[in-house]
Amino acid sequence: MRTDLRIDWEIPATPPGLTGRLERFMGPGKSRSESVVETAGLVGCALLLAAGVWASGAALGWSAIQLVVVALAGLDLVGGVLTNATNAAKRWYHRADPAARRARLLFVGTHLAHLAAMGLIVLSGDWGWALGNGLLLLGGAGAVEFTPLHLKRPVSMAVLMAAVLVNLFWLEVPAVLGWFAPLFFLKLLVCHLVPEAPLERRQDV
Repeated sequence: MRTDLRIDWEIPATPPGLTGRLERFMGPGKSRSESVVETAGLVGCALLLAAGVWASGAALGWSAIQLVVVALAGLDLVGGVLTNATNAAKRWYHRADPAARRARLLFVGTHLAHLAAMGLIVLSGDWGWALGNGLLLLGGAGAVEFTPLHLKRPVSMAVLMAAVLVNLFWLEVPAVLGWFAPLFFLKLLVCHLVPEAPLERRQDV
């Protein structure tokens, strides 16, 4: 029997003002070890993504605003996958509070702006792509959020795979943007919406 791990749903107090709001957005009580993994993963994967985009040569044909949108989207998705997978985020967004569901779904809904920006700016007005992915996002989020607790994980994997496959065959983008859909739906449908028991090491800081 493991004795060095425990489940802890207790949410630590947060300071007032902007600092507290930021902590609640990211997940209050993040440990130093979580922050280290999150930061190292963000830096490493962001560098890999940037190197891949640059090596493709496609970025040379983008305008400044297209480059900015792609860079911000990449950083947000890479960082968001990691942040939403932390114990701190799980504890906060899946707390026993009726407001938690609204917060989860509102968070998902705000990402329709990501799709609009990619479709309008990076894909030069491809509203079919944006709308198609918007429907996949909302439909997938509804499936995960309202399915019974014991089925949320496999349902999230099913809708993630469906979204990625639809993007591969019917909502195609240039190869240099092939990372967007997998990271986008991984962040929201799996990392954010699936509740996980927040495991903490007894001596973690």
